Amino acid sequence: AVAAALVLGGGLLLAAWRWLRGAARTGSGSGASMRGKTVIITGANSGLGRAAAAELLRMQARVIMGCRDRARAERAAREIRAELGERAEGDGGGELVVRELDLASLRSVRAFCHRVLQEEPRLDVLINNAGIFQCPYMKTEDGFEMQFGVNHLGHFLLTNLLLGLLKNSAPSRIVVVSSKLYKYGEINFEDLNSEISYNKSFCYSRSKLANILFARELARRLEGTGVTVNSLHPGIVRTNLGRYVNIPLLAKPLFNLVSWAFFKTPLEGAQTSIYLAASPDVEGVSGKYFGDCKEEELLPKAMDDLVARKLWDISEVMVGLLK
Repeated sequence: AVAAALVLGGGLLLAAWRWLRGAARTGSGSGASMRGKTVIITGANSGLGRAAAAELLRMQARVIMGCRDRARAERAAREIRAELGERAEGDGGGELVVRELDLASLRSVRAFCHRVLQEEPRLDVLINNAGIFQCPYMKTEDGFEMQFGVNHLGHFLLTNLLLGLLKNSAPSRIVVVSSKLYKYGEINFEDLNSEISYNKSFCYSRSKLANILFARELARRLEGTGVTVNSLHPGIVRTNLGRYVNIPLLAKPLFNLVSWAFFKTPLEGAQTSIYLAASPDVEGVSGKYFGDCKEEELLPKAMDDLVARKLWDISEVMVGLLK
């Protein structure tokens, strides 16, 4: 009886703490309206991207969901509309649009951007959110190591192809979702494609470090254009990003309890993305790194401008922007 009471009491305290923490982590948009603005979110059919899409739609943005699996994206869009009800779309306010985008295919990235440039008169926010996490060694359609190819190169090409529209729509914003795990990555220019060796954890961290270096160099190149670029880490979030992580069957109940108690929900994790996309507090702010809607310090290797420029130059060649 005593043990049961302790478990029950602890569970109630944990639930109360969990609720209070969640309440403190929402509301990053600060009541901002996105009416009349167009936002592209990659990987918007689940996790952080889906949460951000729903919130920005609630703010009356025109949200373009760039997703690899069109059927899943259409289902997510229907669910979001059902959740928001009549507030979702209409009266010249928010709109949810699904477009096919496979970041593991440069051909798909180019086709997506071609359609956007033909159909969209403006682009106010680009959120580079999609990602793949610690997968077994595999390659993209173009022969790149999957994590580096999707997390960095796919978004690198996407962003560059949409830069003209972003500049014409200025003031506009680019938001790059990275990870705290960038700290464990290194940019090895001798083996960017992991042909010599492959460690799934290291390669994920390297791709997230590349995200930050890309955002830093892009911010430098866009000075004076009215287009801002910032990167962020969402914290530890309960999403399907960890589908390649193997957890022993007997440990799953404990893991589920721990993740429920201590991991962020997708909505909580998406708050910094929403903040950087919509908040007037960061109007004109560029080249910074954020967590929990606050600017954070980076390790020196994530601020190395020489490495950032070299990575940019090599990435241009890899994705075919330069021959």
